[in-house]
Amino acid sequence: VGQPNFTAIKPVVVDAKSVRAPQGVWIQGGKLYVADTLNNRVLIWNRIPTSNEQAADVVLGQPDFNTAPQPDLTKAELNAQPQTLLNPVSVTTDGLRLYVTDLGHNRVLIWNSIPTRNQQPADLEIGQKDMQTATPNDSTNLCPSNGTDSDGKATYPERCGKTLSFPRFALSDGKRLFVADGGNDRVLVYNTIPTANAPVPDVILGQPDENSSVVTSYTDLFHPLLKQSASDVTPTPTALAWDGTNLYVTDPSNRRVLVFTAAEPRVPINGVRNAASREVYALGAIVVGGTIAADDVITVKINSKSYTYKIVKDDTYTSILKGIANSINSGSGDPNVTAYYVAQLANVKLQAKKGGPDGNSITISTSLSDKAQITATTSGATLTGGQDAAIVAPGTVVTFLGTKLSNATAAADPNANVLPRELGNVQVYFDGIRAPLLLVSPTEIRAQIPFEVSDSNSISAYIRVVNPDGSVSVTTAVGVPISQQNPGIFSQDGVEPRVALAYHGSSFATGTISIDGLATAGDVATVKIEDRPYNYTVQPGDSLGTVRDALIALINANFSERVVASAASAFTRIRLRAKVPGPEGNNIPFSGSSSSNASISVGGTSTALCCANVGGSPITNANPAVPGETIVVFATGLGVVQPDDAKIYAITGQKYTGPVANDPNAFVSSLAGGSTANVISAGLAQGGIGTYRVELELSTGITPSPLAQLTISQDIYTSNVVTIPVAGN
Repeated sequence: VGQPNFTAIKPVVVDAKSVRAPQGVWIQGGKLYVADTLNNRVLIWNRIPTSNEQAADVVLGQPDFNTAPQPDLTKAELNAQPQTLLNPVSVTTDGLRLYVTDLGHNRVLIWNSIPTRNQQPADLEIGQKDMQTATPNDSTNLCPSNGTDSDGKATYPERCGKTLSFPRFALSDGKRLFVADGGNDRVLVYNTIPTANAPVPDVILGQPDENSSVVTSYTDLFHPLLKQSASDVTPTPTALAWDGTNLYVTDPSNRRVLVFTAAEPRVPINGVRNAASREVYALGAIVVGGTIAADDVITVKINSKSYTYKIVKDDTYTSILKGIANSINSGSGDPNVTAYYVAQLANVKLQAKKGGPDGNSITISTSLSDKAQITATTSGATLTGGQDAAIVAPGTVVTFLGTKLSNATAAADPNANVLPRELGNVQVYFDGIRAPLLLVSPTEIRAQIPFEVSDSNSISAYIRVVNPDGSVSVTTAVGVPISQQNPGIFSQDGVEPRVALAYHGSSFATGTISIDGLATAGDVATVKIEDRPYNYTVQPGDSLGTVRDALIALINANFSERVVASAASAFTRIRLRAKVPGPEGNNIPFSGSSSSNASISVGGTSTALCCANVGGSPITNANPAVPGETIVVFATGLGVVQPDDAKIYAITGQKYTGPVANDPNAFVSSLAGGSTANVISAGLAQGGIGTYRVELELSTGITPSPLAQLTISQDIYTSNVVTIPVAGN
């Protein structure tokens, strides 16, 4: 069709037998439809052609078969009309209606019946306010305002559900309509066939909401490409197909076809989260001090809203803190934060209402009335610490949040060495891999991300449920961003920041020697315990690790020594432990040093062993941690571990039985009470599934507090904030 034979290319002409750069073709009901793109028209053959160069019977977009003017797009305005087309790229029908994607006019035209005459006008359109408009993403006319500018004029988002930008394909199954909105990197789904201009879609595929366009190739240290070729993005979709159950979307930039299955959306877009972090909120604080004097006024500004508290007679710090918090929370409350007063810390804690990094942009400031004797300061200019708990690492224990996720509640046997892949007639799939399950309930499912997806940056997740009557329910799939690490610390239920599930590290007093710098032959490294020095002269070929091991051997060779030395898993450190349990081992002095001008550095993180407790007992207000003590927290999401001897035991859904000494590929750091906590070890916990044991030595300078905040970090990711009680020594 369009040429006299299979070998000839005739000169460009415009008639009923010719086409020019056609891009769309459709057959249905014995008719052939062709989008004759560069002739700005659609041709219809009422019967399937049976001979070469057979003439079409109907033309849409032009008054006759011999007309196809080429508009000068640089000079003339687009002549959008119900009966005109500009570069149509697809034509389809559901047997009753005709759908044409009018690319140049940024719209989809719908004929409510199959056209039978030339240049028959369309009945309605999608993507424009009327049949005479052709603006890409005409948000000013189609979208609700999102605010005002500095002059008070209304502003609008770049796009919304009603707008289109260079649509590429429209397809209907007779009940629904699907539109490939190429310029907006999304597919629009209308659950009923539109009957009026500029309808609002019911579902948007490829974007989290109607205003977003998250497809990007930009990357830097702080913005890894987790959306590149992700499972839930549809960059520039160009064609669609429907088999009665599944929608197929061509994704040419990623060289793939995406398959979407219609199902009930029981899990929200970000409904798969690190089970320990759950949500990582940005936090801030207002600290009150100074002298309490009646009539002093404290003003707190959060973004653009201000809140005041006037001090009255007989006020106390606690009543002032309570008054500030009540002012912020009064009525419907501040739109961005919730305030809590913490009397023990003399501050008002501010927590972003929305979890994730967006909370880090919330600004906070304070001001005081003239000559005020009270003081009020903020923890910073903005809230900080918000992270995305929906970004998860291979091996992470995750929580699905949603509705109707199962018909009953069931839990896996906590003593089982292998988790079940089906629990309570529920199965969970990540990229087609059936996942091990810890818990299923109607509103929450806990599962483990397979280690096998460590080469991905995004996976697809869905839930399959066998109902009591034997029927099967499947949720819509959601995209899960995969990073190599994003830690979360397990903690008790409660208000954020929650109380950590933290434990005293040892029944013996402990201490740490750190070995840093360069191992240069001839340097002398020394560890001194009480008055007993242990000296090692660095040999050619030595490393920091071999120097450490040599010093450990020297210390342990002295059977009368009061301590035992061992290698710490993280960094190049020596751990010293008293030979006797309990407080008798506390206060054994130790130190590290090196010869003058040495390249190697040897030093203690404290000056004496300390802090014997009952190893493994919970840290509580009645039995708090103390400065310098070694504590243990448990986490998930630290990613793949090394060395290979440990990695091979990291089996999805099975208890870890590999070496105690193992490390995540990305090193772990920690802050506790505003000071660096030394990471003694961090790795998969023996007997745990997706659980990591993190051993931390608190700074000797940590400020005692019943609510000392603690986090762990890897690369650009920081865990949820948890608290531990820390007492003075």
